[in-house]
Amino acid sequence: MTEKHDLGRKGEDFAVNYLIKRGFTILERNWRFSKAEIDIICKKEEILVFVEVKTKSYTYFGQPEESVDLKKETLIIDAANRYMEKVHHDWEIRFDIITLILQKDNSFKIKHFEDAFFG
Repeated sequence: MTEKHDLGRKGEDFAVNYLIKRGFTILERNWRFSKAEIDIICKKEEILVFVEVKTKSYTYFGQPEESVDLKKETLIIDAANRYMEKVHHDWEIRFDIITLILQKDNSFKIKHFEDAFFG
């Protein structure tokens, strides 16, 4: 496992714990469809939430959320549509982005962008 992959996995684990503490139920992790992967699929009350997690160890080249471009959004939306078909979900959904920046003390600075993009 590469350092970048290991950092990404730690970031996703941190994001999962963050969501659970805020009342979300985790349904899936790393759910794949075609070329897309949804990092976390969770639910809060009746809202199905698709979460993209971006983790970085530095921000020299921009903030983590800047790497979620239109192409990435389209892939996530396509995968989300397939997931909803699979589980017969037909009510409210939301797409969130959680960003994490590794700090010098090995903690994470976290930002949670709710409704980051629309399906």
